[in-house]
Amino acid sequence: QVQLVESGGGLVQSGDSLRLSCVASERSTREDAMGWFRQAPGKEREFVAAIRLGGSGTYYGDSVKDRFIISRDSAKNTVFLQMNSLRPEDTAVYHCFLRPGRAIAAILRDPAQSRYWGQGTQVTVSS
Repeated sequence: QVQLVESGGGLVQSGDSLRLSCVASERSTREDAMGWFRQAPGKEREFVAAIRLGGSGTYYGDSVKDRFIISRDSAKNTVFLQMNSLRPEDTAVYHCFLRPGRAIAAILRDPAQSRYWGQGTQVTVSS
C-alpha cells in the first residue's frame, strides 16, 4: 500500500503563491503518474494537475492552467505544485494522488478511476 504525504498548505491572501509537496512512500515507475485534485466544501473533487513520472507529460485543469505548475523529483518520489496568483475560489483541500501504470489523460482526470490518495492539505485564500 503506497502512502502519500502532502505538505505546504496554509492561509494566504489573494494574489499570493504557495508550493505544495507530496512524497510517496515507495519508488514509482516511469509508467506511473502523480498529481493533485482539490475539493471544496459541498463540491465534487476537481482535477488540478498531473504529471507522468517518465517522459514530459503534464496536464492541468482549466481553472488553474497558466497559474499552477506541476513538477517532480522522481529520485525522491516527490511531486510539487507551485500555485501562483491564488484566488479565493482556489480554497479547498488539495489531495495528492499516484496512479500506477500507464493511463491516458482522461483517466488521470477522472477521480473515480482507482489510484492511491493522500489525506490532503488545506489551502485557504482570503480576499
